[in-house]
Amino acid sequence: MIEEKLPGGPRFVVRSCSRDREKRASILHPLGVCRENSSAFTLLEILIAMFIFAIVLSTIYTSYTGTFRIVDETESQTDIYEMARIALERMQEDLESVYIPENPKSSGPEEPASSLFEFIGEDKEIEGRSADPLRFTSTAHLVFSEEDEASGAAEIVYYVEEGAEGEGFVLYRSDTSTFEEKPEEATGGLVLCDSLVSVSFAYYDDEGEVSDNWDSTSDQLKNRIPRMVSILLEFQNKSDPETPFKFLTTVALPVGQG
Repeated sequence: MIEEKLPGGPRFVVRSCSRDREKRASILHPLGVCRENSSAFTLLEILIAMFIFAIVLSTIYTSYTGTFRIVDETESQTDIYEMARIALERMQEDLESVYIPENPKSSGPEEPASSLFEFIGEDKEIEGRSADPLRFTSTAHLVFSEEDEASGAAEIVYYVEEGAEGEGFVLYRSDTSTFEEKPEEATGGLVLCDSLVSVSFAYYDDEGEVSDNWDSTSDQLKNRIPRMVSILLEFQNKSDPETPFKFLTTVALPVGQG
């Protein structure tokens, strides 16, 4: 409203201020950019929005990849623990069922005693890592078909071989009935576990002395078996190769011996 002096005294008149409206239509943007249409985006706003979106996207990607990595590591460790448990339970049952004849020395003229009763553990290495084999007679014979003998003693052999590149050692278990022809050494076994770094056996005598090997056919031991056998399995740890997963158990063998 504008006051004007007109003949007859001052009067108040209203004029349209189109120029003022035009000026007000030109809005000063907070960033100092003057724009006439408030519904449009400037190039600077678009760049800022893209930058913020990239930060959010990278944060989400990092979170998800970290979660997936943890899930994969957990599943891998679960598989290793399960494999170790099954392998050690199988080996424990085999050793607890070790076959000890009443008089292993009198096996008859056609069959020497050493072929019916053996307990031989060796201290062996592959590429500087422990890979001990063990051979003994046990009644824990596993039957996989109707043609197999359902019971009786069998020769159980644990032996280690190198797996595929980067896959570690593989522990095999062969199970041959005494009524069957024995296969060649370190052949004919089934996989007990894999992804191993090392396999170690330790043998304890009646006095508690520990040894890395045992030979029941030697003159020193004379068809004797150890009082206890310690088993150490080391599995690969892909997230920390310098710290393998270790599983240790000790099995007490039957006391009675011939």
